[in-house]
Amino acid sequence: MKVEELKIKYPAGFESAVHMTKEEMEQHIRLMAALKMFELGKISAGKAAEFAGMSRVEFYEACGRYRVNIFNYAPEELEDEIKKDFQTLKRMKG
Repeated sequence: MKVEELKIKYPAGFESAVHMTKEEMEQHIRLMAALKMFELGKISAGKAAEFAGMSRVEFYEACGRYRVNIFNYAPEELEDEIKKDFQTLKRMKG
């Protein structure tokens, strides 16, 4: 998969203020951005999970932790997402 890189500037000492390492901050920022873009309807749950570096199931769990409604789909989008979820479950079982 081809990837792009985005650099973010932040004040010196910010890691200690939020009690995170740079790696933890990067993961957290990626998750927060994915959650917000998903919540705003900018990207699908699958794309959000990919952006956050996790499975769709893990992303849905994160949605629960951060109180992001996962049912913000148009009916046809919801049907497509459910089909993808069933395909993922089938792959996981066998």
